[in-house]
Amino acid sequence: MICCPSSSSALLLSLSLSLSRLIPCVRFAVIFWLFSMSTLMSSTVAGGSLLRYDGGKKAWRARAQRWSRPTSRAAHTLCSLATVPKDPKLEIQKAARQRFVREISFKSKDKDVSLAKALLYVAAEDEAFISYSRDMDAHAFAREREDAPIPFKAQLEVDSVEEFPLAGKTIAGWLDELDMIAKEVQAELVSRDIGCHLVEVLKAVNVVLFESRDFKRFHALTEPKFCYLHTALNSGCGSAILLSIIYIEICQRLGITIVGSCVGEDFLIWPDSGNLEELFKVSSGHSLFAIINGKCVENPRSKASDLDGRSLLQLDIATNRDIIGVALANLIRLHWKRASRSTHGLMLTSPLRSIHGSGKPNTAESSMAPLLRPRDLRLAIMASERLLILQPHNWSLRRDLGMLLYYSKRYGEAVQELSICMAFAPVEEAEVLEPFVEKLHLLRFEQSWNSQEQTGSLMVP
Repeated sequence: MICCPSSSSALLLSLSLSLSRLIPCVRFAVIFWLFSMSTLMSSTVAGGSLLRYDGGKKAWRARAQRWSRPTSRAAHTLCSLATVPKDPKLEIQKAARQRFVREISFKSKDKDVSLAKALLYVAAEDEAFISYSRDMDAHAFAREREDAPIPFKAQLEVDSVEEFPLAGKTIAGWLDELDMIAKEVQAELVSRDIGCHLVEVLKAVNVVLFESRDFKRFHALTEPKFCYLHTALNSGCGSAILLSIIYIEICQRLGITIVGSCVGEDFLIWPDSGNLEELFKVSSGHSLFAIINGKCVENPRSKASDLDGRSLLQLDIATNRDIIGVALANLIRLHWKRASRSTHGLMLTSPLRSIHGSGKPNTAESSMAPLLRPRDLRLAIMASERLLILQPHNWSLRRDLGMLLYYSKRYGEAVQELSICMAFAPVEEAEVLEPFVEKLHLLRFEQSWNSQEQTGSLMVP
């Protein structure tokens, strides 16, 4: 008698519908049994052996030994992977993440966290991933078309993230660019024979940024080039949070402390000294506060339009880590929007509500998953991972990361993140997550089963 997983999808569909009718403790027991069977079946398929019931204990022991040995194909694959050198861009990604974690480490004081360095490490990791992904796409295209020449892959001649080029400059080069802008502000003050009064210095910063260099602020997140620090410095166009970060970095080099706070959907900045009422005096049609923060201050529909010098003092001041978190949240929204462009209106939590409303986990739904861009989805996951490092106890961020992993079909990792999320989430949110996590267990089981079906086939003597 042979046990063969030839109709795994249909079997799992019927199992999932049956599980929905069981009490929770029984459901988890059945799922545990399914995983046990999955391990047994995987061993059978990988070893090319039969699962027989007529051979006695010696036959079972002999077959178990065969299951523990990899097939010649698997052994050859492992040997090949061991001899293939790692791509330098993968090492750059790893090093950039490590540098980012070190920069925002909670062991250091918040004032010692560099906004510019942290965001340049973010850019380096993402740029290295994009470059590596493009190389893989080019090679895959060449393999699919036998007549197409294999593209030449130039070896990356850098072995550290500090030397990795970002739009033609290293991380140190972009930090020097910020230094250069600060020196231009100093030259502007000297040329006008202006003293070091706070308001006059801020006006000089505005002249250099928004007139001489013609920086433009974009509130809508549409292009990646607006959401990375090096591309914003290179093109003069950036998101509102990035322009605020550039402003903070320049003023810091001039000895002026700039603070900020989230007000509604906007992030606003102002100097941490002086008479704040002076910022709201209108000159040439605009206040200094409006020039620093953009049009949102003058938009009557924005909460920022109701602020004055006194109300600024009542706002919660954001830490440097909070500001980095705002920039990362923008990256998550941008890349998710681009990843789900072909599925208009798709939300991260859409699958949660549909399952919780019906009460039935549907494994057939996995075959009708929305079409997403894998590269942008991966970038959204990377930004979410970094944000979770900053806010490890934020259950909603962990839920969002779990959902991104689900859309990426990384079901095992999604189960882990969502299970942790259930421990910290409010009771009503945990109740929504529970049936979805059960579905993920089944999807993970099906995924492992199907992958083993593709690596080997059962042989009947």
